[in-house]
Amino acid sequence: MIPFYHRVLTAQALQEYFSPAALETVIAANLGQDHWLTGQIGHDEYHFDRSAFAEGLAYLESNRALIRPNLEAGDAGSARRALGRLTHAAQDLYAHSNYVPLWLGRFPPGDWPPPESIDPLDEALLESPDLCSGKLYFPLELLSFVPGLSWFVLPLLPRDSHAWMNLDSPGRGPMFEYACAAAIKRTRYEFERSTAGLPAELVERLCH
Repeated sequence: MIPFYHRVLTAQALQEYFSPAALETVIAANLGQDHWLTGQIGHDEYHFDRSAFAEGLAYLESNRALIRPNLEAGDAGSARRALGRLTHAAQDLYAHSNYVPLWLGRFPPGDWPPPESIDPLDEALLESPDLCSGKLYFPLELLSFVPGLSWFVLPLLPRDSHAWMNLDSPGRGPMFEYACAAAIKRTRYEFERSTAGLPAELVERLCH
């Protein structure tokens, strides 16, 4: 997703748990995953790109594993940044893959349920051999992000490219709302899973 929506969705999912200052640290780390030099090239696991689902899930767990030790060491900032990185990847799973089209494919065309009904943890879909995510075809793919050029570049890219598959913004059509709803639910799930079993004082340290 483009940074604006990562920010909005993360805030919507977590604002009831975090102080504004603590939440801003989480959001800044979330947005940092999209830095072109450090977060894009060579890091498919940061965004669940190129069908790197096992790698992406391992990345979630590696960041989750940092949260408790950092909180116990009194370093709440590092714990929040780990959560931010984790939430970015989790959100991109739904924006960069065909999870949403596969879920909606269960319903008759024109009779989709409301976006908020989507299940972001449907095991049948997460383990489906049909689940895939877009590839970034550099350098041509970069031009698809330039306003006014996407209409020219898109026909030149394969159908399994990120440019074709992404649900990063409202311009991608009605499925974008489902990707957002799934991302919000998954973000809350990841927070709850990351804090499950933590003493109350550590949760307080993380959130405030």
